[in-house]
Amino acid sequence: MGFDEEWGRLRTEAAGRVREPAADPFELACTAVLERLADFRSRVVLVPLDERGGLWTAGLGGLDWICAFSDEEALARFAAARDEAEREWPYRRITGARLLDELLAALDFPCGVALDAAGPDGVVLPPLRGIVPDAAALDGQVAA
Repeated sequence: MGFDEEWGRLRTEAAGRVREPAADPFELACTAVLERLADFRSRVVLVPLDERGGLWTAGLGGLDWICAFSDEEALARFAAARDEAEREWPYRRITGARLLDELLAALDFPCGVALDAAGPDGVVLPPLRGIVPDAAALDGQVAA
């Protein structure tokens, strides 16, 4: 078989192969965010209480953030990072869905959730549509 025949055969084989489309990094990132959000909504988290018994918040970037933790170890890591490991940190257990859908919606100010702050897998859930109810979202519809 000569070069031309071999080249033709290789081109025919290559044309017949189905090539997997390259993964879109944006789509992969969106999928990862939606999976993380679904995981948060389905789990029970610990939310520290302030001195008045309300949910403990921290201000950052002009917004208030409710700090939530996956477990007591994550809460202890946060307390240690604040040099407050010795004090008692009372907390309330709540599902992520209830925190996002009911409690944030009941506030009269925009507020996000910081999950596992001071930890290696920390994530913030800003008060945006698709994360919180539209009425509680910074980018939600404003009533006229």
